[in-house]
Amino acid sequence: MDPIPKSGLYYPNKIARITVHALEDVMGKNGVNAILNLAGLSHLIDNYPPENLDREFDFADYSAISAALEEMYGPRGGRGLALRAGRAAFAEGLRNFGALAGAGDLAFKVLPLHAKLSIGLPAMAKIFSTTSDQRSTVREEEDSYVYTIHQCPVCWGRTTDRPSCFMAVGLLQEGLKWVSGGKEFRVNQSTAKSCGDDVCDFIVYKEPIG
Repeated sequence: MDPIPKSGLYYPNKIARITVHALEDVMGKNGVNAILNLAGLSHLIDNYPPENLDREFDFADYSAISAALEEMYGPRGGRGLALRAGRAAFAEGLRNFGALAGAGDLAFKVLPLHAKLSIGLPAMAKIFSTTSDQRSTVREEEDSYVYTIHQCPVCWGRTTDRPSCFMAVGLLQEGLKWVSGGKEFRVNQSTAKSCGDDVCDFIVYKEPIG
């Protein structure tokens, strides 16, 4: 796998650590070790990023993990694992970040669904915008929200023939499930930096599935 040039943009160690732990939950220890080797990150084997908010995990390394998943398991297998890992990353720890901590409160739980989404999605965006170099914004359309990642660590420095930031999709799906009190939502990625677009856009449909 070709190395991805460093971006000079960073995630906090803690978000990278949560992601690698989530991959381990999904693939097991040997699977993660193989992915880290393929991504050129063998120094992280048995040496995960520390649990702090120092911005030290380069977007290029995060993107390399995403690329390695697809290379090792093929487009379909890689997609399934990345979605599961993204969901696990949210369930594992991201929901405990400040901006979302209140989503478990009774006052939040009794809000109508539309209000939960209109508060919860910007709260998720705020976590990334305030703790990392990933600037995220949300805008509301008639039947959907558009969640935009302006500098995407999932596809940084790569070229793909279709939007494939599946770890971000899985994370959004699980985040929506959490803020909505257990409902599932359709999330489709419509644009990607890796496809030559300016940003990575994710369409979140307001109506839950089923």
